[in-house]
Amino acid sequence: MQYVISILGIFVVLFLAWLASSNRKEIKFKPIITMIVIQILLSLLLLNTEFGLIIIREIAAVFSTLLEYASEGISFVFGGIANEGEAPFFLNVLLPIVFISALIGILQHLKILPFLMKGIGFLLSKVNGMGKLESYNAVASLMVGQSEVFITLKKQLGMLSNQRLYTLCASAMSTVSMSIVGAYMTMLEPKYIVTALVLNLFGGFIIATIINPYEIDPREDILEIQEDRRQSFFEMLGEYILDGFKVAIIVGAMLIGFIALMAGFNHVFELLFSISFQTILGYLFSPIAFIMGIPFSEAVSAGSIMATKLLTNEFVAMLDLSGGNYHFSERTMGILSVFLVSFANFSSIGIIVGAVKSLNEKQGNAVARFGLKLLYGATLVSILSAIIVSLVL
Repeated sequence: MQYVISILGIFVVLFLAWLASSNRKEIKFKPIITMIVIQILLSLLLLNTEFGLIIIREIAAVFSTLLEYASEGISFVFGGIANEGEAPFFLNVLLPIVFISALIGILQHLKILPFLMKGIGFLLSKVNGMGKLESYNAVASLMVGQSEVFITLKKQLGMLSNQRLYTLCASAMSTVSMSIVGAYMTMLEPKYIVTALVLNLFGGFIIATIINPYEIDPREDILEIQEDRRQSFFEMLGEYILDGFKVAIIVGAMLIGFIALMAGFNHVFELLFSISFQTILGYLFSPIAFIMGIPFSEAVSAGSIMATKLLTNEFVAMLDLSGGNYHFSERTMGILSVFLVSFANFSSIGIIVGAVKSLNEKQGNAVARFGLKLLYGATLVSILSAIIVSLVL
């Protein structure tokens, strides 16, 4: 029965995307079906085969080693601040972002990341029915981040139609940056995080193909990657280290604010209505949790975590899932974990609008106009990825 619900859930997600489509007659169903099949096969490979488990273990081992390296620097600067036996979230989860950001900067400086991004993007363009620019952008968003990716496309931003601009922004919101994947792995199982990264890459194209279909003139499908002025190695390294520290501080500040607000809302609602704000959200989101394959007995609690992620950010929801007093089954934990690994939340609208507007005011205003549609599509991507995983767990 659970598989019937999951299959039905896929059709529901595709139907919800179809309702928001800007041109239903132009929707290409062949690449959509192809990418859904690829998603299912990749989920089976990563979660249900020995080869997939080896891949996951190796990736997790790499990030575990990176976090160990990061802890050396953190201990040198902040040693003695933490009480013996305690693991402060800021020190152990957020500050390693500084080191991983530096590593990404080195790979970028050595031209390794641009080579990978263009190569994988070219292969994706042969499957998704979209252009090289859109495919590159999806991979680049995953590797360098949802706001930084637009800097690499600065030359072309002003020449893009609203349709192509939507797809670029949708990819940026549907994925997450590699610089914070290590932080996620301290809260959730690595196998679900890696699976979500892969599924969201294809899911973003599936939903965008339905919501925002368009034809690309091959003569206009030109990929020009903007490179900043050539920096010295240590100039680049200092910049990326500071950028990583800014991200850690910003995420920490957002967590303080959002968690405090959520606690306040919960307390006020319990005083007034004898039910917490999160529980009310849980009831509202429980039907979505149910079509994702989560049993109805767990759907309300799962729905509250899903709503928390949408209204605040994925870090708050992951902390709630990993540290809350929930008794979810292993299957539900896997489905929820995959759902949480994306930037699909209200604050991301402001981040993407700001990033584009800083490079091109006119295009930034265009992104602001379809901001809610971006969030709607990116949320459907997260739901679709979670449903695909529910089929193989």
